[in-house]
Amino acid sequence: MSARTSAPTAAPAPGTTAPAACRVPLPDTWRGAFTAGAYHPADGLRPVLADAGPGWTALQLSGGHDRSAVLVRAGEKTPRTLLRFADPVEHQLLAADFDGRRWAAFAVLEGRTLDSPWSLYVWDAATGRTRRLAHADRPGPLPRPVLHDGTVVWAQGGDAGKAAVLAAPAGGGHARVWHTGVVDTPFAAGGLLVWREAVGGGTRLAAVSLADGRPARLPAPIAALRDIRAPVSDGTTWAWVAGESDPRLMVWRTGEARPSAVVTGRPAAQGMDQLRIAGRLVVWRTPETSYALDPAVGAYTEITPAYGYAAASGGALALAYSPGDTKETGARAVIQVVDAARLPRLPRCG
Repeated sequence: MSARTSAPTAAPAPGTTAPAACRVPLPDTWRGAFTAGAYHPADGLRPVLADAGPGWTALQLSGGHDRSAVLVRAGEKTPRTLLRFADPVEHQLLAADFDGRRWAAFAVLEGRTLDSPWSLYVWDAATGRTRRLAHADRPGPLPRPVLHDGTVVWAQGGDAGKAAVLAAPAGGGHARVWHTGVVDTPFAAGGLLVWREAVGGGTRLAAVSLADGRPARLPAPIAALRDIRAPVSDGTTWAWVAGESDPRLMVWRTGEARPSAVVTGRPAAQGMDQLRIAGRLVVWRTPETSYALDPAVGAYTEITPAYGYAAASGGALALAYSPGDTKETGARAVIQVVDAARLPRLPRCG
């Protein structure tokens, strides 16, 4: 179970835009790579996928009366236990990040609904110790920690409907407030930390440098966006959802003249959410399944069976689904992890 950082894709020729994409069948080569990347937990344990990145996957493992957050690293057969949950029924692993060397940060939801309190933890691979970094019991953005150069960054709800973007040393120390406003969950975009923020009756994107928290400029086509949903980026490729009644997957890559509506219409664009970047691919989830877009060839494909979902970061792409009747008690969970760079290009349409 492993994934490597994929090489960056070449930028489009200046002045061009991405073509509208068409749907193609899942290639056999992709299906085989997914099957070969299956994670096999110990007997009696049921895995739930939380996050994935280059060389690592964060899972929730449940069995008997126990539930734990674990980190599965490339080349290691035994998962590293990050935390055994105090309440194996209510607590859930929500999100995680790992720097590939020493520090992992992860968020645990302390209830069955997304408005439940949550705690943020840091795990030290050098000592095997875990400590709680933050706790939230007020409404606000969902926690999705970002690790950068030994610093953990996250957003946390506060007073008057506002939230603070906070940064704290992974090794210990006081948290610093980088920004306060009506903000959504931040995400890393290359060397930037980016979030949606409510301003003047609408929303726009704002950014700071991950190096020091100072305000940073976004590329002009991205800075001009208003009232979008589910933005994501790796610093080169940007993707988001535009429109409510007629949702469209929009993509802009460095060098393109303007964003393009790449995927539209049912079923692939209906209810699309949880956008992620996996190497050259843009991945998203709908209420029915998950898809991956290969912008360079203008094609996308369904990557999971019904009700499956995906996690991705860097070059890693992880899939999760239950074959057969997904609502059946005790249905088997399938977790598959691949290096997106090893997946061949999708076929061109027509």
